[in-house]
Formats: sequence, C-alpha cells, structure tokens
Amino acid sequence: MNPNYRNFALWAIIALLLVALFNLFQSPAQRASSREIPYSQFIEDVSGGRVKSVTITGPRIVGNYADNNATFQTYSPSDANLISRLEEKNVAITAKPESDGSGSLFGILLSWLPMILILGVWIFFMRQMQGGSRGAMGFGKSKAKLLTEAHGRVTFQDVAGVDEAKEDLEEIVEFLRDPQKFQRLGGKIPRGVLLVGPPGTGKTLLARSVAGEANVPFFTISGSDFVEMFVGVGASRVRDMFEQAKKNSPCIIFIDEIDAVGRHRGAGLGGGNDEREQTLNQLLVEMDGFEANENIILIAATNRPDVLDPALLRPGRFDRQVVVPNPDVSGREQILKVHVRNVPLAPNVDLKVLARGTPGFSGADLMNLVNEAALMTARRNKRLVTMQEFEDAKDKIMMGAERRSSAMTQAEKELTAYHESGHAIVAMNVAAADPVHKATIIPRGRALGMVMQLPEGDKYSMSYKWMVSRLAIMMGGRIAEELKFGKENITSGASSDIEQATKLARAMVTRWGFSEKLGYVAYGENQEEVFLGHSVSRTQNVSESTAQLIDAEVRELIDNAYAEARQILTDKHDAWVAIAEGLLEYETLSGEEIKQLIAGQKPNRDTGDDSPSSRGSGVPKAGASRKKPDAEPEAGQDMKPEPQA
Repeated sequence: MNPNYRNFALWAIIALLLVALFNLFQSPAQRASSREIPYSQFIEDVSGGRVKSVTITGPRIVGNYADNNATFQTYSPSDANLISRLEEKNVAITAKPESDGSGSLFGILLSWLPMILILGVWIFFMRQMQGGSRGAMGFGKSKAKLLTEAHGRVTFQDVAGVDEAKEDLEEIVEFLRDPQKFQRLGGKIPRGVLLVGPPGTGKTLLARSVAGEANVPFFTISGSDFVEMFVGVGASRVRDMFEQAKKNSPCIIFIDEIDAVGRHRGAGLGGGNDEREQTLNQLLVEMDGFEANENIILIAATNRPDVLDPALLRPGRFDRQVVVPNPDVSGREQILKVHVRNVPLAPNVDLKVLARGTPGFSGADLMNLVNEAALMTARRNKRLVTMQEFEDAKDKIMMGAERRSSAMTQAEKELTAYHESGHAIVAMNVAAADPVHKATIIPRGRALGMVMQLPEGDKYSMSYKWMVSRLAIMMGGRIAEELKFGKENITSGASSDIEQATKLARAMVTRWGFSEKLGYVAYGENQEEVFLGHSVSRTQNVSESTAQLIDAEVRELIDNAYAEARQILTDKHDAWVAIAEGLLEYETLSGEEIKQLIAGQKPNRDTGDDSPSSRGSGVPKAGASRKKPDAEPEAGQDMKPEPQA
C-alpha cells in the first residue's frame, strides 16, 4: 500500500474517532435542539398554562411548549410543590431514574476509551521512530540490510587493481558455491575475513563482489549501528543479526568500519558500564558459536586494524586478514578502464599515462578523477573527454580548484612567482628529487601558488639523499624571497615549508636513525591513544640533555639544507629569474616549459584552446604523488607552500 494513502487513511480514521467520541459525550437532550431557560421562567410558564409536557430526570427537566411544541430544558432545586403545580395545570409528567451509566457497556467503554486512545497514540509514534515495521519495542532489532540482485549485482569483473585481494577471496566464493568440497577433506573455510586498507581502496566493493560471485544473500551493516543510547541494545542487535543470517544461510554478513564497535576492551575512562564492550562481547560469542553447517561468513572492513581487540582477530573469528592497498601502476590502469566504460573518450586519451601520473591514488580517487574530467567536458560543451580534461581534473584534485577571482596585486604576484621559482630551480638541481611537473602562481585551494613534483614511479620508502634534498627544496622559497627582495621584505609565505621541513628533520633524527650522535635509537613521546588503554597521558622518554641534542641535530640538518639551497640559487641566478618571469607572463608552467625557459626558449603554447585551464598543462611522463604508500605522512614529503602573506 502506498505510504501516502496509508497515512491519509490513518488520519481519517483518527478524525472519525474524535467525532464519534464527541457525540458519545453529548446527551440526547444536548444533541436535540433545546433551549435552556431559567427555573423562574419555567414556573411562570407553568402558571400561565404554556407548558404541555415535561420529562424529569433527577434535577434536570426537559419539556415542550403547548403552542409550538418547542423544546426547552432547565434545572430545578429541591421544590416539593413542583409536582402539584404541574398537576394543577394538567401538564403531562414523565419521570426517569437518574443513572451514571457505570454498569452499562457504554459506561465501561467510556471509562476505558481515554486510556485506549493514549496507548494507541504511543504505539503509533513508537512504530514511526522504529521504522514502522519493528513494533513498539523494536530497539533491539538488527539494522542490517539485505542486499539482493535487485540492488545491483556486483562481481569480480567490476573490481580491478586488487588482484591479490581477489585471489584471497576466491576461496570464500568456492566455499559458498560448494561447501562439501572442503568439508569432505576435513578443511575448514575461514569463518571471518578482515579487509584492511586505506579509505577508498574498494573494501566494500570487494565484499559485495564476493556475494555476487557466490550468488548468496548479503547483509550489510555499519559498526556504529550497533551502539545506541539504551543499554543492551547493541548486544540485542548482534543476536538478531545472526538470527536473520541463519534463516538465510548460506550468506555473507558485512560489517563496515568495524573499529567503531571492535576497539580494545578495558580502555574506557569512565566508571560506568560500557555499552560498546557488551556489544563486542556478544559479537565475539556469536562468531565463536558458529557451526560448520551454518554456512555464514563474516566479512569486515577497517582502516584501523591496530585498534581492534586481539580477541576479535584470533583464529576462529577473523582467521584471515586481506590487505587492500592503493593500486600500483597496472592496477590504476585497470581501474581507469572500469570507470571509463560509459565515458566517450577522445583518441588522444592514454590511460597508461594517466596511471603513471597518479601514484598513491585509490580506486575512489580514480573514480573521482574520471567524473571530474567528464564534468569539465560538459562545462566546455565538448562531446568527447580529451587528455586535457583529465590533466586539468588531476590538477584540481591534487592542487585544489583555481581561484581566479582572488585579486592579487602585482607586488604579490611578483613575490609569489620568485618564491615558487626558488622551489622549482632547487628541485631541478639537488642530488635526488622528483621531476617538476608544474609551477603556478594561480591561487589554488588555500595557496596562492605552488610547485608540483611528480615521482617517476610508485615509492615505498625514502632514501637519506632524497630526504636531505627535500629539505633543500623546502628552503628554496624563503631564500628566493630574501635574495630578490631583501631580508627585511620576506614574508610568512614559507610557514608551511618551515613546518614540514622541521617535521621531516625531526623524524630523520628521532625515528629513522639518521644521526650519528644519537645512534640507531627511537626517541620521542609516547603517542599511544587513550582508547587503546595503554596510556592516559603522554610521557617524555628522553632526558633534558638528549632533548637538547635532538634539537641541535634537527637544526644542523635544516641549516645544511638552507646553505645548499642558497648556493644553488646563487649559481643558477639567471635560470631562476627566467622561471619567475615566465610565471609572471604565463601564470602556469609545465615541467617541459620550465626547461625551455632555462634554455632561453619561449614555451610552445597551443593558442587554439582558449580555456583557462589549458595554459601550461602538459602531459607528464611521470606521475604525481599526493601520498606515498608506507611513507610517514608527518615526514613532510609533499611540498604545498602556504599562501603568501
């Protein structure tokens, strides 16, 4: 039944009940068209012979006039002479006993009706709050949703770039298709599979593809759906979810973001009862209570496996952990092929080049890249998505959207151009650095300008040479301002460079053992989080003298980088100025155009395309890295200069 019609019918029934209730409370005399008169007038009318008949019920008198048979009513006090007066005037008298109706069916209904109405309204609102189909006491019902083919079947063909993860899950599919194949040999399929990986790598899609390949029911629920304000609701929902799964076995239960309910126990700071721990305990019991013939497999996803309770990860519960990392070059190309199936591409689109230019991108990032390129094509009134749109979309995702409406004075543009030119020329002359992909003084995101470097491939670690070169590159912007405009005119635009350089240098000294004086020892504060139950407060585990030595080593690394960058800018003065002047003229320069300017040549610009984003956006030979797998994010790998102050 249509919900709108159902709601209309419900309110119509309520209105009819209210009308009926109003009529029930009205007496027959009140429902009749009677006029109430004072008792003194009633006596006067009786004395004048104008009253034809009366009906007496207790103190109430209802009568009719003799001339027009009109009805009236009145209430009489204790008058002993009333009957004699009526008899003298030949008034027809009818007497009825006064009754409260408590013993009749009407009286019983009338006394219970308000309570029935209140109970009905309460049930109605409880059903509305609980989703309409779980009843008034449905708090403990599971919120797991059953996905079938009607919701869109997903198979392994829709998943690309994670071949190793798919291989690990093929056994799950085989077990769901033919469980006897394993059971007759004494083998046991993993009862639980934990998908671990960064956000956007396709963990949920992998779980759905397993259900699609095995063609079994797929229950999905979020870890946060188990926890409510009421005590015991989470445990009840866990029990109800597994009851539903048993009725639909063989099936798959998928819990997304299981770290919301599966964190370490005993980490609560309060003294009260922890509802989340009760929910986790019930989940542990249900997982360990599986029987071999139930054919229920639990798949969970998280990007924080370090915070999960050890009891949840032991064999017998989550037997297998499947790592779903960011895809490599080949994987990115496969993912791009999946996402461009329904996108009309121009002949110049090379997915291999795009894949090389996007290391560190997850599957979700690549999907967003294709979508942004399609949207740009539509805005430019084109019919085919070209390589130019993909490059512009990549720059938008990596560097932020262009803010051409941001008004910069000529002095600010000049200062920004020399700042970014300093970064670029140092990056092109240090011992080890990623190639420069693009330099721009067009405001993007929160920055007024930036230099984007592209690694030549996927990176999984950093060398000492690369890190000290990185420190020099970060110092290039501040030194360029100082050499061009004087020390008294430098700005706060290098604040992000200085902060990232400090983080990188401190990590080199305290974490990675790149200091001969400190040796191969890890120093620093205890940074364990409170919810892990390890430490409520942070404690310093180095002495005062060691802390001073750490600061001195960090300072030495940065000072050496500063000196190296200053020497490069001094030796390459002409090239540095040429890049800055090119930025002032063109606003955006590609890596190839920067090389042309250094060689004394003018950039080859295609004037056929007048779109703002087309200027200086060449197709790179190498890729851009927003985030490198397994590299420390606090090490300051990505240089994103802050806006010039």
